[in-house]
Amino acid sequence: MTLLPTLGLYVLTALAEILGCYLPYLWLKQGHSAWLLLPAALSLALFVWLLTLHPAASGRVYAAYGGVYVTMALIWLWAVDGVRPALTDWAGVGLCLAGMALIVIGPRAE
Repeated sequence: MTLLPTLGLYVLTALAEILGCYLPYLWLKQGHSAWLLLPAALSLALFVWLLTLHPAASGRVYAAYGGVYVTMALIWLWAVDGVRPALTDWAGVGLCLAGMALIVIGPRAE
């Protein structure tokens, strides 16, 4: 799998996880309908299935996925919650993505 499709898969995986956690939050903290738990469960099931599509060993996938998850969480914070991330938030994302890139493209003995 090439870099762009892999990155797209990481982004979809992160969105599925964030949505699966955000919907119960709306129910528990903001008084929305408990029916939100159904799409939340489906989203988390999609998240788990998407994890199985990643081509690397599971530990490496989880480690690299973390950088994309942090990035998507800040984008979600801005786009959905309306909170603009601080410069230090973006610096942290840069560090996470640099670490993720090192994990994904670094040499390995497999």
